[in-house]
Amino acid sequence: RVARRNKVGVLVSEFGLQETPTRTFDDTVERRPQCVLSVAQLSPREREQLRAKGIPFVVFDPNEELPDDVPFVGATNWRGGQAATRHLVELGHRRIAMISGPDHPFCLARMAGYSSALTEAGLPVDPDLVVRTQLTREDGRIAARDLLSRPDRPTAVFTANDMQALGVYQAARELGLRIPDDLSVVGFDDVPAVAWVDPPLTTVHQPLAEMAVAATELALALGRGEDVPQVGVEIATTLTVRESTAPPKS
Repeated sequence: RVARRNKVGVLVSEFGLQETPTRTFDDTVERRPQCVLSVAQLSPREREQLRAKGIPFVVFDPNEELPDDVPFVGATNWRGGQAATRHLVELGHRRIAMISGPDHPFCLARMAGYSSALTEAGLPVDPDLVVRTQLTREDGRIAARDLLSRPDRPTAVFTANDMQALGVYQAARELGLRIPDDLSVVGFDDVPAVAWVDPPLTTVHQPLAEMAVAATELALALGRGEDVPQVGVEIATTLTVRESTAPPKS
């Protein structure tokens, strides 16, 4: 939509995600685009290639720490983690587990928000209630089975993304636990499918459409050689409360 409004064309390339990608990053650079919007990552070598050709770039939703001079658009992951955990605390939960992901900055920020909300509420941050695993449904299921099989199992679980949360749903079913009667679950991302699961998932909404607009506008402004007020932009997350959370059993 932003590109159409600015009367520029959009070319989508996929590279680095397959063993033998049909196109390489060199192909993208050689086309001399007005600007490049890269999803998740852009290596130092790729950034230098673009700079050498005078091609501006923006990283969308980065999954790694970037130097201060690299333009990016992301979400407020720390505040999202804090809001999710605060919601569970306010419902009365005291044993709140977190299934986190790899050491990507966004996963670490979400976990830091979780820890901050617990500390703010005067609750201990128990390392035994934090599991780090991959951001998949199956890894979420395995982590949740371990947490929920303990005699002092948590009454709520916050996950680093919605796929892990769906794994928690599966583990709960396998163990005969009902959501939210026996266990509250909060995810992160708000992918469309989670509004339709049973029960609909409470999750942190990551404003991907707004982030895409901001990233494209920033990339085009850089492509026009304009001075921009800031090269790093974070769009606010919000908590979407549905039916997967409730007060714990007394």
